[in-house]
Amino acid sequence: MSTLSKTGMALLFFCWASLLTAQAPAQPELGYRSAPLLRKKGLSFKDLNKNGQVDPYEDWRLPVEKRVQDLLKRMTLEEKAGFMIISSIRMEGDNTFTPELPRRELSSALEERDLYSTVNMFTRKPLRDTFLNIAATTRGVKNLHLRHFILRSNASARLTAEWANNLQALAESTRLGIPAIVASNPRNHVTVDASMGLSQGQTAFSRWPGELGLAAMRDLALTREFASIAAREWAAVGLRKGYMYMADLATEPRWERTEGTFGEDADLAADMIRAITLGFQGQQLNPQSVALTIKHFPGGGPQVDGQDPHFEWGQDQHYPGKQFDYHLKPFQAAIDAGASAIMPYYAKPIGTDFENVAFAYNKGVIQDLLRKKMGFTGIVNSDTGPITMMPWGVEDLSLVERYEKALHAGVDIFSGGADPAQLLETVRSGRISEKRIDESVARLLREKFALGLFENPYTQPEAAARIVGNAEFQKQGDLALRKSIVLLRNDAQLLPLKPKTKVFFERHYDNRRGAAPYATILPENNTWNLEFVKTPEEADVILLWLVPNNGGLFGSTGQPIDIRLSHNTIDVQRVNALRASKPTVIAVNFSNPWVVEEVDAPRAPTFLATFGTTPDALLDVLSGRFNPSGRMPISIPASKAAVDQNLSDVPGYLKAGNYALFKFGEGIGY
Repeated sequence: MSTLSKTGMALLFFCWASLLTAQAPAQPELGYRSAPLLRKKGLSFKDLNKNGQVDPYEDWRLPVEKRVQDLLKRMTLEEKAGFMIISSIRMEGDNTFTPELPRRELSSALEERDLYSTVNMFTRKPLRDTFLNIAATTRGVKNLHLRHFILRSNASARLTAEWANNLQALAESTRLGIPAIVASNPRNHVTVDASMGLSQGQTAFSRWPGELGLAAMRDLALTREFASIAAREWAAVGLRKGYMYMADLATEPRWERTEGTFGEDADLAADMIRAITLGFQGQQLNPQSVALTIKHFPGGGPQVDGQDPHFEWGQDQHYPGKQFDYHLKPFQAAIDAGASAIMPYYAKPIGTDFENVAFAYNKGVIQDLLRKKMGFTGIVNSDTGPITMMPWGVEDLSLVERYEKALHAGVDIFSGGADPAQLLETVRSGRISEKRIDESVARLLREKFALGLFENPYTQPEAAARIVGNAEFQKQGDLALRKSIVLLRNDAQLLPLKPKTKVFFERHYDNRRGAAPYATILPENNTWNLEFVKTPEEADVILLWLVPNNGGLFGSTGQPIDIRLSHNTIDVQRVNALRASKPTVIAVNFSNPWVVEEVDAPRAPTFLATFGTTPDALLDVLSGRFNPSGRMPISIPASKAAVDQNLSDVPGYLKAGNYALFKFGEGIGY
């Protein structure tokens, strides 16, 4: 046989072997509790509906679309309606309910309005012998057919993983064995406002800068690494969906959700959203992914007077600078990166060509703009409560009529309720066809199949305890915490601080709960070759870290918003007295673009910006151990008048006149 013939036969054999491999996908790991395993041609399958045969939706070898269509045919209308509700869920005994609601069973009365009035919201003491939340009772999962949940509890990695496994076991025991998916708000960031629906605050997960701080790094590679690390942590405990991140632009300085954005610049925010989405999801959804819900379409920044549409007084969103399209750029980046879901905001647009109703009801915004023009084919997930609590522009409609309008607009899943009865009535009354319901359920099923939840929704609690917040992950988080800090002025050349400098370090923070409005920081492990003193009189240099707090989103009263430091928990008189006594370094944590003129007159020669970081990270920069490299993700207004006169939809660097004290992109090093 000639050499050419041998080569040809080898090539033929290789092609034949490759074809066989392509036709016979590898056996996935199957996680199961009550569903029997079936063997077929040497392969294993979960018998989720317990009928003794491998049905198409149970056959992991088939394309996702065939599995989706098969399961759709098997689901009842009641099961489909329950599938279109995403409910808040907690761990029983986690101290988040008022005494009147200790073990209240899920019902139509238990909606988000109850959850907003809870107490001790961030003191978590879950009971190890009770993992299922009241919303995951047999009635909740089996009778109401709920399969989508937002976990509000904050527990250890092991406990969260155990709880998630119990929830999945309960779902597996139902008629069709459809797995649940558990979502969460961000859990990895140093944040000021840890209100429900915004952030879970300090958790067991690795700690990173706030979203503004990530943008301040100007390091897209590290941003994507953050998202990949966070995805591993989330998946390890059974959290497979993020109610995040915000593609909104921080163009209105008074808006109380600025902290969760990536800043005011559309191009930077687009780059950040792209890196975040690819880091969490991968190039496409897969069994290692955490699916994202990017919010709040078409951009929640330009609120009238900065008021937020969680409240009646903040329901209007406007574009006085004619910059509507500018706010779409980060969302287009999310779509192009494959974002699994997008969330429309509560607000209603005024002064535009769109209907004057909230975005969840706005067909022109969802169908014509998001789907047809921008090409989004994924899940449209309502924000929490537009049907029952924030129905701006459709207040006169009944609940059934609101569901009808939102479904016609293009919403696929509704957040903020726990009972699908009214949604069911919308179909049974003939207002909405079951075919329309099937469109939404199919999108939701595709996500679950792509995430591999039908094969294995379970976690390994021991592994979760090792993975979440491990030292390797935190090392990268620590780097990011330092890279997020921005040095804005070093006129007096105080920095980096010289060895043996005596430093009085004082942190100013929220004092509304009766605590002192400031505290002296004396690091337990002093590794900076500095001497930390207890009084300003002993010091060579005074370091003041100001962490203003406007009371949080849910502390809003509807009164005019004032973002001067003195109106946001900072003792300006004390700051200025200390400034006058010794050379002073001022660092301000900008969870909003605070107006700092009260502590910057005369001009403070040494000034830094932080966006959610730690004292150690700040001291590393001040001591010269880390050369500051951050750049401002937002512009800082020069005065209250500049804020009051600003155009809400225009980024700070494009605002007219002398708007900014510190401009977007500013930052220096040593």
